[in-house]
Amino acid sequence: MSKRILVLDDNKDILDVVHETLTYEQFDVKSISDGNDVIPLVKEFVPDLVILDYRVAGANGGELCRQIKSNPQFKNVPVIIFSAYINNHDELYGYGCDAIISKPFDLTELVEKVNNLIS
Repeated sequence: MSKRILVLDDNKDILDVVHETLTYEQFDVKSISDGNDVIPLVKEFVPDLVILDYRVAGANGGELCRQIKSNPQFKNVPVIIFSAYINNHDELYGYGCDAIISKPFDLTELVEKVNNLIS
């Protein structure tokens, strides 16, 4: 059974490219653009990894990461935060994420980080 990945980004182009790339890599991918959908979908979809945009309409990716990690059922699910607004990695790691990817990002870097976190 393929590993499941939940991706949140409000930029449709980025969402499409990430979805297509990870699907090509044989992952079961669910892509969403509304931060309010993340927590209910984590409970329903039960992903093996979550990728969150840091600044997204309706939510803060860091706070969503904190909510996921504070749930005993999902505390071990790896979370990647990606953002174009990274000044301080320590601030993002403070939310409990497992990896950070700076935008614009290389798809090879994305696939490597995903594989490292869920292998």
